[in-house]
Amino acid sequence: MKTTAVILAKGCEEGEALTIADILRRCEVPCDLIGLDSKTVTGAHDIEIECDGILDETFSYDMIILPGGYEGVDHMKESSLLKETLQKMDAQGKLIAALCAAPSVLDEAGILHNRKYTCYPGVETKAPNRSEETIVTDGTILTGKGPALAWAFGYKAADLCGADSMSVKKRMVYYNAFDVKEEA
Repeated sequence: MKTTAVILAKGCEEGEALTIADILRRCEVPCDLIGLDSKTVTGAHDIEIECDGILDETFSYDMIILPGGYEGVDHMKESSLLKETLQKMDAQGKLIAALCAAPSVLDEAGILHNRKYTCYPGVETKAPNRSEETIVTDGTILTGKGPALAWAFGYKAADLCGADSMSVKKRMVYYNAFDVKEEA
């Protein structure tokens, strides 16, 4: 099974980050919470999250996931190490996922040009192929439009990692709200 890491920066959207990590773990996809520059991260709504590690040069996962949150995204954009990590993963054909405002970090790293993507309305990007779809996969890049999509985004990330999310969707009664209908 592929390994995943959710990058947390001060001011991140806690709901996005923790929902995605929760779904991946329920789908038995190994998922670590990695602080951008600290092991304890305070999110946009003053929730402190204890991470499993801190981003460094030894980062080695099959998928990197960036949650939104304007302040968190600003901190991620300022990190040369994160941008280098994203560029390296892209060159290696590894999975890269960004939700809400976080696709703008991918744009800053130069990996959205010539790729179809989506992001939160009003978020500035220079890449030309922006879509109004809610979730977009283009090759190894997964992007989502906003916080309410954290569940669908998490399941899509799990599927891209080789998990079968359907049984977890059923256990979590996801079918009552979204795209899965209970069989009679």
